[in-house]
Parts: sequence; C-alpha cells; structure tokens
Amino acid sequence: MLMPSRQPRNAMTIDVEDYFQVSAFAPYIARSDWDARECRVERNVERILALLEASGTHATFFTLGWVAQRYPALVRRIVAGGHELASHGYGHERASDLSPEAFRSDITRAKALLEDIGGSPVLGYRAPSFSIGKGNLWAFDELLAAGYRYSSSVYPIQHDHYGMPDSPRFAYPVREGLLEVPVTTLRLGGKNLPSSGGGYFRLLPYALSRWLIAQVNRVDQQSAVFYFHPWEIDVDQPRVAGIDAKTRFRHYVNIPRTEARIARLLQDFAWGRMDEIFLGQTAATHR
Repeated sequence: MLMPSRQPRNAMTIDVEDYFQVSAFAPYIARSDWDARECRVERNVERILALLEASGTHATFFTLGWVAQRYPALVRRIVAGGHELASHGYGHERASDLSPEAFRSDITRAKALLEDIGGSPVLGYRAPSFSIGKGNLWAFDELLAAGYRYSSSVYPIQHDHYGMPDSPRFAYPVREGLLEVPVTTLRLGGKNLPSSGGGYFRLLPYALSRWLIAQVNRVDQQSAVFYFHPWEIDVDQPRVAGIDAKTRFRHYVNIPRTEARIARLLQDFAWGRMDEIFLGQTAATHR
C-alpha cells in the first residue's frame, strides 16, 4: 500500500451518467428514447457512495443535469456524504457538437439545477467525452462567464473520438479565473499514455494501472485525476443490441472486475475532491 503522507493526494472523480447515455451509443439509442430505458444510475451511485464511505474517501461527482432532475435525492446524498457536486452538462451533448449559444444554455442550465438541488456552489465542469479541443477553445470563455472555476475537459492523448495530445499534462490556467485540470497521462517514450481510468482501467491489468498512477505521483510529483462511470461497475446492465464490435468491446470489457479494482485503488492511494486539491477549497467552505 502506498503511504499517503509521502505521495501527492489524487482526485477521484465519477462521471454520473447512465449506460444508455454514453456517446458511443448515440448512433444506436435516440435521445428521445432515454426516458423509456431502464435507469440504473441511482443504484450504481449508491454502491459507489458505499465504496467511498468504506475507505473514508471524498470524491467529485460530475453529474448530468438530466440525472439530477430525475433523482434529486441522489444528488443530496452525494452532497451530504461530503463529496463535491460538479457539472457534466445537462444532456450529455459533446461540447464539440454544440454552437457557443447551445453550449452556454447547456452549462448554465446544468449549473443552476445542480446548485438548486444540492444547495452548494458548483465550481467544476467536465465536458462529455472530453470534448473541448483545438476546435472549440471558446468553450473556456463560456465556462468562465457561467461562473465555473475549473474544467476537467481535456485529455492530452491521441484518440479517435477526442484528445489534445500537445496540451499541458497537469493543471494550468486557461483563462484568468479558470483552471483546466486534465485527466492524467504518463509521459513515456515521447508519448502521453492514458493513466486515469475509464476504459483503459478496465482493459489494462490492475498492476499496470496502479504503476502508471504511482509514476505520476513519484516522478512528476503531481496529483493524478482518475475517473470512472457508474455503469462500469454494473454487470447486470441491459445489453444494447446492434452495436458494432469495437463499441461492444470498449463498453463491456472487464466490467465484472471493475468494482473490486476500484476498491483496491481506493486503498492503494490517497484520494480527495477536485476542488480541495486544485482550488484549495474544503467541504466546509460550501456549507
């Protein structure tokens, strides 16, 4: 087990969305059908809250406004547990697919809704599918104007759906008053390797994922930002029919192993909320 006192504290983050809302399923599941689907996000977040409580960990929950509107009691339980409530936008639309006006509407609607339900300021935002890149840097201006203090919307890797590999690997100001906190990569062999969760965490052996985070802590002396989704611990989620083989593999690989791996990760490193680690905020500040 790593000694928390000797290593930077890392940020544990959860992107609160249901299985049918992932961007890869957009060609197969119409947005108009979402309300007809079996929602499993509430039970899965409850399991995550129990995992965090067992390890004494506080985390950041980047929550969809769509979910918050339908499950306000869940949002209040997140806040009551000492966790940070942050925004994932309202309807899980990629920032890169929206006009500035539509993006503004999405992020302001989500922020107001989350703050009204949670009763605390919402300072952070994460774009669905890390969809802020070179083509829509104007999104940072909109986030600042909407009152956000930080974003975690850039993934500094090369990926077929997102990524800005030449952007800074660690937290940096993108506008005066707005910090970008990228999800974590390890620089190795002249390339940035994904080291922050999601499908890579499910695909790679646990020991390798642990090593990648430990290297960032030890070599870079930086806090890592880890993320996962509630559906990634849900072995009983309904299978989506008709999806292509690549999407099927990416979504379902190693889901039966993920909850146990998250539990190990919570024990192997020291974790905290994004606002505490990167803004110097505390839970008490927001109450």
